[in-house]
Amino acid sequence: MKTALIQPFFATLKAANPMPNTELEYTTVFELLTAVLLSAQATDVSVNKATRQLFPVANTPQAILDLGQEELENYIRTIGLFRSKAKHLLQTCRLLVEQHASVVPRTREKLETLPGVGRKTANVVLNVAFGQPTMAVDTHIFRVSNRTGLAPGKTPLAVEKQLLQRVPPAYAVDSHHWLILLGRYVCQARKPRCWECAVAAYCDFQPKTPAP
Repeated sequence: MKTALIQPFFATLKAANPMPNTELEYTTVFELLTAVLLSAQATDVSVNKATRQLFPVANTPQAILDLGQEELENYIRTIGLFRSKAKHLLQTCRLLVEQHASVVPRTREKLETLPGVGRKTANVVLNVAFGQPTMAVDTHIFRVSNRTGLAPGKTPLAVEKQLLQRVPPAYAVDSHHWLILLGRYVCQARKPRCWECAVAAYCDFQPKTPAP
């Protein structure tokens, strides 16, 4: 994608969705961290279904710890890899209680010391909870960035670095959400829905997929 097309690309996405947000359901920063940790290799729909049952019962680090492994697993067993996620979440809660006064850290370095929290999860929390212009490159953003030519790269980290360089500052905070939604609903993996894509005119992908 030519540099001159990036600004209108994002301006178009913003016009269609001026205030994008994550589709994960949460009311506190800790709930967001929990939901993102649980969402690895799982859908937001499946995570929301589980947390709607979990959060009314336990939505603080200490409350999660009080549940214990077995009871926590019962709440999240419909989510993929629920046993390992329960273990990581409990370990994270213990660290939050013992080292952070039950407050979710605001820096990448401290977030990434929490079990089950990698770079992508940290980026989501920093972006969504704290408004930092980070790029959490999931499969949708990776695909859209390469397919459109916006930020080609062979690894998620390479794509992340390209995005941080190429996305105009005015769109930096919200661009993560626009790209995820574009990939999830329009620029889909098997068959991109080019015929209904608002930014198809700026995209390098050829040939454009015709309407069925």
